[in-house]
Amino acid sequence: MTTALFTHSACLAHDTGPGHPERIERLQAIVEALADPRFDGLDRREAPRASRADLLRVHPAAYVDHVFASVPAEGYGAMDADTVLSPGSGEAALRAAGAVVAAVDAVMAKEVGNAFCAVRPPGHHAEADRAMGFCLFNNVAVGALYARAKHGIARVAVMDFDVHHGNGTQHIFERNPDLFYASTHQMPLYPGTGAAEERGVGNICNVPLPPHAGSDLFRKAMERVVLPALDDFAPELVIISAGFDAHAADPLAELMLQESDYAWATDALVAVAKRHCEGRVVSALEGGYNLDALARSAATHVERLMAA
Repeated sequence: MTTALFTHSACLAHDTGPGHPERIERLQAIVEALADPRFDGLDRREAPRASRADLLRVHPAAYVDHVFASVPAEGYGAMDADTVLSPGSGEAALRAAGAVVAAVDAVMAKEVGNAFCAVRPPGHHAEADRAMGFCLFNNVAVGALYARAKHGIARVAVMDFDVHHGNGTQHIFERNPDLFYASTHQMPLYPGTGAAEERGVGNICNVPLPPHAGSDLFRKAMERVVLPALDDFAPELVIISAGFDAHAADPLAELMLQESDYAWATDALVAVAKRHCEGRVVSALEGGYNLDALARSAATHVERLMAA
C-alpha cells in the first residue's frame, strides 16, 4: 500500500523559543529519520494551507482571527503560558491543518492507501475557541469535519495514543454521534481531562492509564476497550493523533512504551480500517519530546503504514 508523507518547511519556522519542549528540532528529527533509503517508497507531498472555510468548520471566526492577530511581527508572543507564537507560527499552523485536509483528499480519492502528516504545531489540545498545550488549531478535527463535508461520508473516528488526553478533540466531537474519539493517556497528567466516565453521547472512549503502565496495560486497553469500540462504530475513515510521548524515554510523562508498541498499535488500527473503510488511515503528528525516541517511533509508525 502506498503511503503519502505530507510536510512543509513552514512548520520549521514556528519557533517556540529557548527551552520549549515543542521545538523545531522535533520535526527536523522526523524528517531526517524518514530520509533513510527504506522510506524511498513514500509518496512525498508538500502540505498546502488550510482554507479559512476548513478552519471555520471547527473554530469560530473570532477565534481564527484572534490567532492570526496574535502572531508577532518579530520576537515572541503567546496564547497562554505554554503556547508560544513567533512570526512564522501562522503559516505553520495553516500548513499543519492543511496537511491533514490534503491527506484526507489523497486517501479518499485512492491516490494512496494511507498518509502521515509530519507537521507542527500539534493540534489535539486546541479547543474550538481556545489555544492550549502547544496547539493553535485542532488539525485532526479540521480533517475529520472536512472529510464529512467534502467526501460524503458520515462516520469519522480519531484514535489518540498521545500520552496526554486530547481534550480539544473530545470537546469538539462529544455531541456528534457520527464523530468518534478514543484516547489512551496517562492520568493524572495534563490537561486533567479524559476520565473513563467522559463518554459524550456514547461516542467518546477514554482509557486512562497509570504512570509506568508499560506495554502490557497499553495493549490490554487497546484490545479490550478501544479496538472493540472502534469496530462497533464502524468508521468510514480512521484518523490517528500520533503522539509519541508515551515512550519510555520521553521527559514529560511516564507511560514507558517502546517503539514496538507503536508498531503494534499502528497494525491494529490499520486492521480496523481494513475491516470497515478499505484501509483508509490518515495520521498526524502530535507530541513526542525526546528527539531520538520521537524519530525512531515516528519511523516505526510510518514503516507499518507502508507495510499495510
